[in-house]
Amino acid sequence: MGMKIDLNCDMGEGMNNDAQIMPYISSANIACGAHAGDTSIMQETIRLAQQYKVAIGAHPSYPDREHFGRNEIQMTADELYNEVLQQIQLIKKIAREEGASLHHVKPHGALYNSAAKNIEVAEAIAKAIHDVDPSLKVYGLPNSIFENVCVAMGLNYVGEGFADRTYTDDGSLTPRTMPHALITDRAVSIEQVMNMVQQGAVRTTAGNMIPMSVKTICIHGDGEHAIEFAKALHDAFYMQKIDITH
Repeated sequence: MGMKIDLNCDMGEGMNNDAQIMPYISSANIACGAHAGDTSIMQETIRLAQQYKVAIGAHPSYPDREHFGRNEIQMTADELYNEVLQQIQLIKKIAREEGASLHHVKPHGALYNSAAKNIEVAEAIAKAIHDVDPSLKVYGLPNSIFENVCVAMGLNYVGEGFADRTYTDDGSLTPRTMPHALITDRAVSIEQVMNMVQQGAVRTTAGNMIPMSVKTICIHGDGEHAIEFAKALHDAFYMQKIDITH
């Protein structure tokens, strides 16, 4: 058995590059209308994913179109549960209408980061996913509170690494407000990804190697180098005989 990796990208966010990225990836996280997208964009993105046999995922967010879901919003556990549940149900319904099935859920932006460290947020999201379909895979930060909660609930958690973001010593993503949060150099991105995929480790902004066991790698569709990184990683995996599959 050779090595396998899933390559995912956030899509349906109105970036106009989805069609160029889709041939290089194996999973798409599709915006559910809360931070970006709408029903017609979801439909269009699902059709595009089907064309390239790409797995379809829900990309729920805090309801915050103004800040693209990048700001944490104070919500009760019940409010958050209902918000996430409705978003996943909506895209699941659209997928079904298109003859497709939902494969995974990956929280977006601030919701992703909150879930990694806040147990109430993690539990609300995990419960919503479980109540829609307990067989859905969940993409999230490895070694996080979110992983512990999902595993305890019997969900299939998939540890995710980032091709275009740096990490701090505690294993979390460097906040976007900090310098060096984004990786813009293709060679640096490939090196980081290969370390995670082949060694199960990542170099932090402080220069330390920490454990980072991943089964999926994310490229942000809204990154200015998204198409270039998708192609480069696709080629790098091919060269290393690593199979790109969901």
